Amino acid sequence: MIQFYAPDIERTLQLPEEEARHCIKVLRTRPGSIVDVIDGKGNRYVCRLLSDDPRHASVEIESKIPVTPAWSTHITVAVAPTKNMDRMEWLTEKLTEIGVNRIVPVLCRHSERKEVKIERLQRIAVSAMKQSLKATLPEISPMTPLSQFIAASDAEQRFIAYCDPSIPRRVLAKEYHAGCKSVVILIGPEGDFDPQEIKDVLDTGYIPVTLGDNRLRTETAALVACDTFHIINQLNS
Repeated sequence: MIQFYAPDIERTLQLPEEEARHCIKVLRTRPGSIVDVIDGKGNRYVCRLLSDDPRHASVEIESKIPVTPAWSTHITVAVAPTKNMDRMEWLTEKLTEIGVNRIVPVLCRHSERKEVKIERLQRIAVSAMKQSLKATLPEISPMTPLSQFIAASDAEQRFIAYCDPSIPRRVLAKEYHAGCKSVVILIGPEGDFDPQEIKDVLDTGYIPVTLGDNRLRTETAALVACDTFHIINQLNS
């Protein structure tokens, strides 16, 4: 199945230019053909293509189908962006594929990357959503200072994963309770969180966790944590 992304399809009845060009020029779809369109808000539309304009292909909506995500817990992954932006882009793609609701780049004391252009990450998320046959686009927040993020965090379960063995940690897979309404995992930069940052986060009620005995890259740790939530939810469904 090929999905096209049109966030305002009900209002415009058109595919955006990039999607229209791919539909008409690359796939050579002709008027009268049925195409599947998603709005990123959890809906899939069965549409009939009315024109072959590669800039604004018009469609007629034949049906609207709500697509419930395969996971019920609202998952937020807050992660300090890696110095190599390619790794952050890879993480965005993979998180979207396995299922995530929100990705928050956080600015920490040891962060090697101080700013992020989220437009590129949003495009990658759109592509991954389409490829993995989802209909809900994860929210990608702008770079947020760590203190600001933890002050606003109200998830039912909140975890911080770090490497410093001198500050006691628990195993994430044993601490996460399946079926909760919302969860957030906080992953630090390549140089780990500053000890004072860990203390500040723990003071707000976060649970300190480890992801196991393996030493993981920042982006790997974020992906492993997110998939841990999914696996435990599936085992307990």
